Amino acid sequence: MAKEPRLSRDIQPLSTFRANTARFVRRVQETGRPLVLTQHGRGAAVLLNVEEYERLVECAELTEDIRTAEAQLGRGEGVPHATAKEQVRKRLRE
Repeated sequence: MAKEPRLSRDIQPLSTFRANTARFVRRVQETGRPLVLTQHGRGAAVLLNVEEYERLVECAELTEDIRTAEAQLGRGEGVPHATAKEQVRKRLRE
């Protein structure tokens, strides 16, 4: 899980990032903390290490799957547990 940004170090103007890109990328990789980039005093982008990005994408996909399943259940499209269990076992035997 990503570490909380340190406001004194992990929020930088885009112009400073451009001048020190390698240093900031190295810092994100070493600390695991995201870097928030600002442009004209407003948030413009967030730099994350690859592992944290992948974790966030996986979490978002899982959340979407859960929402889809809840909507299906709400529409009465669910399958009883015993039926689902049997279907999984059947697929595993194939």
